Amino acid sequence: MTIRGIHHTGLIVRDLDRSIDFYHRVLGFPFQSEPSPWFSGEELAEGVGVPAARLRQCCLLVGDDVLELLEYANREPSDGPVHQNHLGAMHVALRVDDVEAVQAELEANGIEFLSSAHVVDDGVLAGWRWVYFHDPDGIPLELVEVAYTRPDERRAGIAAYLAGQQPGSATSIPEGVA
Repeated sequence: MTIRGIHHTGLIVRDLDRSIDFYHRVLGFPFQSEPSPWFSGEELAEGVGVPAARLRQCCLLVGDDVLELLEYANREPSDGPVHQNHLGAMHVALRVDDVEAVQAELEANGIEFLSSAHVVDDGVLAGWRWVYFHDPDGIPLELVEVAYTRPDERRAGIAAYLAGQQPGSATSIPEGVA
């Protein structure tokens, strides 16, 4: 089996047009495809595991990656996304060159952040500069700048982790560790 990467990240949104406005106009993600019409059917319901599923979607480009926005007509009621520490919670991390500059630009456009940018210079995330904010549905988004990496430390840390695992566990260290 060979998995070559992540094809796209999908987000369930409350209002597709509002989310397109935020991700396209505010964050600047170009369209990969126009929004679909509403579609449904037994095959869709079975494929997504949602009885009587009816949805529309749109794909936007985030660099070389794809963000799929999906609006379900029969979405189960909720007060908002699950908290970050709940099973199944997720967030989308957006790679940037200068986290503080992008944060300032988004704040000028009315985006509120949970904090100022955090700087990590020790441990497994050494080199990261990161900060969280939310989209209009409360979905957590993160800006991440990787100022530097320590590949030798990462390889050594992965090797130490794998050495402590049970026999038969994965034992390869990726060559591209950065």
